[in-house]
Amino acid sequence: MSNQMDYEINKELGECYLFMGDFDKAEDYYRKASVNSPESAAPYMGLATVAVQRSQLDKALVLYKKAAEVEESDKAYCGVGLVYMEQGAHSEAFEWFTKSLDLEAKNIVALNCMVREAYQLNCVEKVLPYLDKASDNTQEGEAVRVTLAGCLITLGREEEAKAHLEKVLAANPTNVNARDLFASLAA
Repeated sequence: MSNQMDYEINKELGECYLFMGDFDKAEDYYRKASVNSPESAAPYMGLATVAVQRSQLDKALVLYKKAAEVEESDKAYCGVGLVYMEQGAHSEAFEWFTKSLDLEAKNIVALNCMVREAYQLNCVEKVLPYLDKASDNTQEGEAVRVTLAGCLITLGREEEAKAHLEKVLAANPTNVNARDLFASLAA
């Protein structure tokens, strides 16, 4: 059997055991996959997920960074950001979510976390371009646009917020979040 075939089998088994919650077997198969194909990020991502499940955040951080080093990806960058966020390292988390979104504007996990960190760091203005870009380019565009409006309200830019909310409500008059936010502006 070839190394590539071994890699695929071991990676798939790692994913299956991870899904089933058998972290010991998942870790074992992901390790085998990383030996079969050290230039692939997937086994390191899987090992990082196992580490997170075990609350081994320092280990997860190393593994997500290794995955990003092996193969630059928005998911690996987002993983690093999530660990930093969990550890309370807000500036570092924000930086990694930025890297993730610079690679893939549609990464909703990174986007939502970036917004949370922006409020934590009092730098909401910095997320506006990312929200604006994602509002037209994602399935969750409607929710992203409402979040964008909320950020604009926070920054005292009510007229811009109102324009975004009107756009959401024109497309979906039943959007409760947009209606509530719009009503708060009218009050």
